[in-house]
Amino acid sequence: MNALPLGALRAFEAAARTGSFRAAAEELAISPSAVSHAIRKLEDLMGVPLFEREGRIVRLNPAGEALQLSVSTGFDELRHGIEQVSGRASNHLRLHCAPSMAAQWLMPRLRGLIAEHPGFDIRLSASTDYPRFLNDEFDADICYGPPRQEGLTVIPLGEETVRPLCAPEMAAGIRIPADLYDHPLIESEHKRLRWNAWFLANGLAPPSPRGSRFDRSFMAIAAAVDGLGVTLESTRLAEREIADGRLVAPLDGVAHDLRYLGHFLVFPAKSKPRKAVRIFADWLARELGLKPPPAL
Repeated sequence: MNALPLGALRAFEAAARTGSFRAAAEELAISPSAVSHAIRKLEDLMGVPLFEREGRIVRLNPAGEALQLSVSTGFDELRHGIEQVSGRASNHLRLHCAPSMAAQWLMPRLRGLIAEHPGFDIRLSASTDYPRFLNDEFDADICYGPPRQEGLTVIPLGEETVRPLCAPEMAAGIRIPADLYDHPLIESEHKRLRWNAWFLANGLAPPSPRGSRFDRSFMAIAAAVDGLGVTLESTRLAEREIADGRLVAPLDGVAHDLRYLGHFLVFPAKSKPRKAVRIFADWLARELGLKPPPAL
């Protein structure tokens, strides 16, 4: 034990859990060659190979599988001890979220989460940058679009319906999809589904660009409420404005809506995520009307 370096055990645990030296390297913020070197050193010190290697493909052999069970349990206990000593209690969640999802959907519900779990403490940050989970800055992320990093647990947050939305006074002049040619169309520049896709899905040629453009959905929704035009947005993100009548769907039941998986809950694929992450994942699924996530 005295000869086994902690860094090599960390590299082994990450590679065993993610099934990839590259994913382990991204998680640990080191190079893949450094991960490979650390694991080779661990194998030399223990006198037994831990992985079967076929080119760039690696997988645990029986000795590696046996060691993974003990090392993963040990790191879980170590994380738990550090959290307890450092004051990072099990009810403290450090969450990153896509900006529009945070502003339009999550923030109005946080009171309910805290009421359901008294003492639950959340630190929320919102930006378009995907956290890399390299410096232990965040516990989880609600990201827009599939995550770009390997070695993460990924939970899809259900399909979203995307349809034209506008202020009630504008809706009177929109009876059929072609009527939208005569109205300013608000464009949300970073959305994965935009006006061109909607017009094609409804058998129409996309119009030339016109109308206001915004780089965040929450701004496009606010612009539609103010009567600047028709926006193409997720009914999940605009549910408050729809519920209180500030926005309506003028082509409901007439046009073909778009549906897609827009948001995902992601967090490092540790063998046992923190209790705060498990609480939040269960609550999130209930709020969205989804099946409970697999046992975490």
